[in-house]
Amino acid sequence: MILPAGVDVTPGVNWQARVAIVTYSVKPRGGAVHSVELAEALAADGVDVTLVALGDPAEGFFRLAAVPVHIVEAPPRAATLTERVFSHIDALEAGLATLSERFDIVHTQDCISARAAARVRDGGTGFRLFRTVHHIDDFTTPALIECQDAAISEPDRVLVVSEPWRRRLLDEYGVDAAIVTNGVRVERFSGGGRPAGERAALRARISAGDRHVYLTVGGIEPRKGSRWLVEALGLLKAMPGPQPMLAVVGGHSFQDYRAYRDEVLGSLGTHGLRLGDDVVLVGTVPDAELPGWFAAADSFVFPSVSEGWGLVVLEALAAGLPVVTSDIEVFGEFLTHDVDAVMTATADPVSLAAGMARVRDDPDLVTRLRAAGSATANRYSWTNTARRHIDLYRET
Repeated sequence: MILPAGVDVTPGVNWQARVAIVTYSVKPRGGAVHSVELAEALAADGVDVTLVALGDPAEGFFRLAAVPVHIVEAPPRAATLTERVFSHIDALEAGLATLSERFDIVHTQDCISARAAARVRDGGTGFRLFRTVHHIDDFTTPALIECQDAAISEPDRVLVVSEPWRRRLLDEYGVDAAIVTNGVRVERFSGGGRPAGERAALRARISAGDRHVYLTVGGIEPRKGSRWLVEALGLLKAMPGPQPMLAVVGGHSFQDYRAYRDEVLGSLGTHGLRLGDDVVLVGTVPDAELPGWFAAADSFVFPSVSEGWGLVVLEALAAGLPVVTSDIEVFGEFLTHDVDAVMTATADPVSLAAGMARVRDDPDLVTRLRAAGSATANRYSWTNTARRHIDLYRET
């Protein structure tokens, strides 16, 4: 069950275990952000925790972590997705094999790290293997489908971040997963202590002027609903009111979405939009700069067609932005339409444009959304998320 907001499940002082939080990447995608935040919150509650990931050992994670970190050198980029997945599994297996005696619990955050850890465990190491399924990828090749299925069935305990994914794993895989929601550091995004003039400087960087800036985070890819977003922006641009622009932050992905990205960007002219003017690709930004982009925006838009949770939505709420999302079931786990977010029909650019217009043109609605959104963000702390993890670790 989901941990109720405010419940204190502080672990007993006699509980001790050595935990590894393992992820396939050091880049600032949702899984890596979750891994760093969870590890730090576990450590703050007294857990002996180490972050393990594939990457460049000289570079480390996308930000400094307040816990011990071990980076396993990632293999050279292979030509195909299938080759990349299996080369990463092999590399992480070799790295974990040298560390396995250090840990009682290995908690993996993706199918690559889960498969690698399962191989090491099955080789005779005594750790317990946990896996958090944040989402399931839409693989098409039999080898990758089989690999992903095994990464769900092989762990000793599986966690998910929302009820829809718990049901899906039970229905499709027969796996009874436990729910542990994501968290957010409200103080990081709420605006306190941001550098003077930062908002103006970031807006000037994208030549925003007095336009209404919609921020989205995660790059251009199919499950983010990017196609529908640019079409909705074109519809909105033709409506009366302040001119809109879209700032896209992020974009790093293990999978290759170049064809989709080229298709979406190639369609801009059809919708009366110009790249670098109406749509600005900010790209991956330094971690310390990310909260500033939330502060520089006027609204946040996130029309995903598939998410495990949508961590960046919590960050936007914490930043006080009015939020427009799709109405996928996962978002209904923590959002209520017209209370803390405007939820629009999934994959429907007309509905999305109407929702984006509302947060641009209705100041009373924006005031209500900001107040309720802040309250929603405050219900989800990484401290409670970590303590729910500890509860589950202790059951082993």
